[in-house]
Amino acid sequence: MTDTRAERRGTPLDPPPGSGAPRRASPAFGLAPSLTRRLGPWLGLIALCLALYVPGLTALPPVDRDEARFAQATKQMMESGDYVRIRYQDEARNKKPAGIYWAQAASASLLGGTAAPIWAYRLPSLAALTAAVLLLYAAGRRLFEPRTAFLAASLLAASLLAVVEAHLAKTDAGLLATTVAAQGALGLIYLRGRAGVPAGWLLPLGFWIALALGILIKGPVLPLVGALTIAALGVADRSLAWLKGARPALGILVAAAIVAPWGLAITQATDGAFLADAVGKDLLPKLIGGQESHGAPPGYHVLLLAVGFFPASLQVAPALRAAWRQRLLPAERFCLAWLVPAWLVFELVPTKLPHYVLPLYPALALLTARFVIGLASSEPATPPRWVRALLALWFAVALTIVGAALALPLVVDQRIDWIALVPALASALAAGAALIYAWQGRPLKSTVIAVAGAGVLFATVFGTVLPRVDGLWLSRAATEMVLAHRPAARAPVVAAGYAEPSLVFLLGTPTLLTGGGAAAAFLAEHVDALALVAADQDAAFRTQAAALGLGLQELDRRIGYNYSRGRWTALALYRRAR
Repeated sequence: MTDTRAERRGTPLDPPPGSGAPRRASPAFGLAPSLTRRLGPWLGLIALCLALYVPGLTALPPVDRDEARFAQATKQMMESGDYVRIRYQDEARNKKPAGIYWAQAASASLLGGTAAPIWAYRLPSLAALTAAVLLLYAAGRRLFEPRTAFLAASLLAASLLAVVEAHLAKTDAGLLATTVAAQGALGLIYLRGRAGVPAGWLLPLGFWIALALGILIKGPVLPLVGALTIAALGVADRSLAWLKGARPALGILVAAAIVAPWGLAITQATDGAFLADAVGKDLLPKLIGGQESHGAPPGYHVLLLAVGFFPASLQVAPALRAAWRQRLLPAERFCLAWLVPAWLVFELVPTKLPHYVLPLYPALALLTARFVIGLASSEPATPPRWVRALLALWFAVALTIVGAALALPLVVDQRIDWIALVPALASALAAGAALIYAWQGRPLKSTVIAVAGAGVLFATVFGTVLPRVDGLWLSRAATEMVLAHRPAARAPVVAAGYAEPSLVFLLGTPTLLTGGGAAAAFLAEHVDALALVAADQDAAFRTQAAALGLGLQELDRRIGYNYSRGRWTALALYRRAR
């Protein structure tokens, strides 16, 4: 990237009166728009988020493993009254800071406390994803213009990865919201600095507060993204003079005042073990190798982009090409600085999971929307051959997602989900129409149709298909067995060979997770106890029970697909013979 004196003098804000250049639409000029017109985009985005994120929120059982671990650790905070230390059963969970646990505890406390259902723990994720969408619209209006901002926010809201994270009680939706807030403020500070306009106090304050909240949610991820953005802009502009507008000296004090109290409290409560474990057992292993079998070569995130960013991935390749050609423009340059360096880092880190690049999706959405809106007013032109090939690949991805939604109940439960057929067919037809319009050089109409079709499919999958696939939810089936035969509400339960966190969340913190022999001994010691025994532990369980002279009564048996381990598992429920 290179820069010119004219570009440094150029302003992203509205041109001065009498310049002859067109103004951006703004309530500050001309007649004030009606209240409906002002609120319309905001209400439309909120409605879109609710339509995408609410279906399935209450129907989906706890998802293993991350969601269930987060929710269970939050529940134990409420049970113990200790909101500093983070524990999963008797194990210290020294990985992520406490921010998301506090948000979940606040939500669950209002909706049943320790007896609150899993959806109460998911509400912060839904709220955070919706906030991220609205914040992107707010920042995008100033970085570009309202139409681009609205489309970008819609693309982020409807992306498959965002929809997934809105349904899960974990950190990534909260991280996305703080990222959009911090990066949006940083982008506006940058544009104002380039234009020679003071940034004021509100933008810097918002940046540092959002950065601090991001640290409390997921540690160093947001500071890393922000630092890489600033470094890239410094290299491209050969100057960081604009950064003075962020008021770093005061901002660091503000961020420290927000983060330090919990940091000091957790350090004292764990004798320094939290920081040692978070860095030595969680962060460094991810940087050195593929932690927990999640290693993948560089290019992993690029390959998954067609799925994770779906349906917005329809136009992402030509949008990135166009953005690179426009990289001298301040807003495009900022979005590329947000996107490219951090993406390269995530590709180089050995440990990879699909959601790692979610904080970069807002920049991708802005650049994609900029491209689509930019072509909307021009004459339709057939895209080049390489773009048509990528469009065909996108259509194949769309059909694969539709096919997977229909195939899942058939493969797992050996049944056809007839309720999903019509929405799936409508989504497939919408994908076909989007492809045709894209081939005709009508990207805006193509993108709108793609988002509408994907929205119908996602709402159906999360609201209807997934909750009804019984074979996927073995912990739910095990809990139903236990509740049907539990002699008393607090009767102890032991599980042998099946140790998923969702089972602990559903049955309670005292649930003992062990092997077959220990489960038999536990049953011998507790008259009212029930034992859930996986098939691979059944022989050891029965052998130890016989050695102890313990008679057994099998009460029920279920089989399901343990997706965390990638295998089918049979669970039998036992109690002492009477």
